Amino acid sequence: MLYYLFEYLDKTFDLTGAGVFQYISFRAGIAIAFSLLITIFFGKYIIWALQRNQMGETIRDLGLEGQLQKKGTPTMGGIMIIAAIVIPTLLTARLDNIYVILLLVTTVWMGLIGFLDDYLKIKKKNKEGLSGKFKIVGQIGIGLIVGVTMVYHQDIVVRDFADAGQITSGMDIKDLKFEDVKSSITTIPFVKDNEFDYKWLLPAFLEDYTNILYVFAVIFIVTAVSNGANITDGLDGLAAGTSAIIGGTLAILAYLSGNVIFSDYLNIMYIPGSSETVIFAAAFIGACVGFLWYNSFPAQVFMGDTGSLSIGGVIAVLALIVRKELLIPILCGVFLIENLSVIIQVSYFKYTKKKYGEGRRVFLMSPLHHHYQKQNIHETKIVTRFWTVGILLAIMTLATLKLR
Repeated sequence: MLYYLFEYLDKTFDLTGAGVFQYISFRAGIAIAFSLLITIFFGKYIIWALQRNQMGETIRDLGLEGQLQKKGTPTMGGIMIIAAIVIPTLLTARLDNIYVILLLVTTVWMGLIGFLDDYLKIKKKNKEGLSGKFKIVGQIGIGLIVGVTMVYHQDIVVRDFADAGQITSGMDIKDLKFEDVKSSITTIPFVKDNEFDYKWLLPAFLEDYTNILYVFAVIFIVTAVSNGANITDGLDGLAAGTSAIIGGTLAILAYLSGNVIFSDYLNIMYIPGSSETVIFAAAFIGACVGFLWYNSFPAQVFMGDTGSLSIGGVIAVLALIVRKELLIPILCGVFLIENLSVIIQVSYFKYTKKKYGEGRRVFLMSPLHHHYQKQNIHETKIVTRFWTVGILLAIMTLATLKLR
């Protein structure tokens, strides 16, 4: 909204300084500042409202240190995160950008699924919350919307420059010859050409069905990452801090992919319009960091499924937009290992129970962060170490731009 206001002021009145609002970096800075202000200054009122409505977390006794002290801590704090993402984005981003629209829809859609789950658990005293099948239907629904939009929307293209390899900062970009291509091409790490097309997974006679394959891939990615974020949200500050690191990395990738000079220099795909998602990513980072003001140990509020499903969905869609979804196993490695620890634990328990009549475990408890808690490692140390791993994985992800 402010973008259009300042654009009008600049064109109509030639107002000094109004033109600065055209710059991505400036608007990203404003977005992250607004986001931090919303979470820090309005967060206490949201927490108060949650306490007043008795939206406290119910805790099962799993024998973990400090666990029972968290009983009654307000949950559904993800409302704070969603507000801190949506409001700054509406104020500072171009709302005619299809990528920004997709990210806003994903944020609200996944937030509503999580909100309903939290509400049923707490207010309706339903321990299971929203049925798993309904959660999956919701995740498939947004995955379908994102996938179909990515395939068929006219503004979602990859721009192929005839002058590739010769673009310099002194050139007039408008004079360059280019072709906008609708393609299912994406980025693959550690490969020389750095590109992968989904149609390569199909035999030649089925290549016409590549779009269907791509949509299924999008649904899987959105579901997997949102569930990964949900599982990771088990210790104070763990999910929010890890997500902020991932969001910062995706913001860098979005900026590079949406800049002709940098994309040409790094020999990566130039994606017109993707740089606008930097503003959204900045708001996302600010929301996660601001949430830590109240969620760091000892937490005054939990994000609940309202927040975790939303941030997981956002990360997945942002990675798909900049065509870096095949980097998710590296960038979201913390989410991945948390997910895998649950799958390994459950699978091995069922296998050994069937074979030996008694279930056995690989970990002391899953997800993985609870395994370390069982080893009497303090919660804050576990979270800090997971953040450190997240930073290393983010650096590795960025390094793939040149390591081929």
